[in-house]
Amino acid sequence: MKVIDMTKDPRRKHFEFFRTFSNPYTSMTVNCDVTHLRQTVLENGWPFFLTALYCAINAANDVPELRRRIKGEQVVEYDRCISSHTVALPDGTYCYCCLDCAMPFAQYLPYAQAEVEKAKRSQSLDDGEDPARLFFVSSLPWISFTALTGPVPDPPDSNVRINFGKFFEQGDKTLLPVNISVHHALCDGVHVARFYESFERRAAEIG
Repeated sequence: MKVIDMTKDPRRKHFEFFRTFSNPYTSMTVNCDVTHLRQTVLENGWPFFLTALYCAINAANDVPELRRRIKGEQVVEYDRCISSHTVALPDGTYCYCCLDCAMPFAQYLPYAQAEVEKAKRSQSLDDGEDPARLFFVSSLPWISFTALTGPVPDPPDSNVRINFGKFFEQGDKTLLPVNISVHHALCDGVHVARFYESFERRAAEIG
């Protein structure tokens, strides 16, 4: 983790402007091509969500601006961020599960499945020792949404939020609604676009 001197950053004026907003978030939803990912998941019997999560978290880590967080009067950039995703429970509620995706997929998948089972047993909503390091991830596999607005704290945090919808077929492609919300003092549309480019590339190469 390193401290970013925003007085020397190209976005210094944008940072000072948007950090004062009561709702400084910008959100976008894109129907991403996951045709290859879906086919590979079916052929190998992999869990769709954990596979898509692996691609999304590594894609988000590809963009330095998505690893930046506001801490007090400082902006820090993490070397690597991890995910905290929702896990459905039998009573209709959910808990959180934190995962580190910085490993080969063959190693990640059994690790992730074990962590999900562990989360189901603990049923914790704890974000750990350093919540700022997290990408918050959720999934609505029942709805192919076109836009999404989630709850945010007051005062605002600067964590990136990623949400998956229900995938659907369009022609010969499988598309997945992927929503991302970012703090506009730290990120612009170009950084969001880089995330989607990396996600689709990783989804096309998985397996």
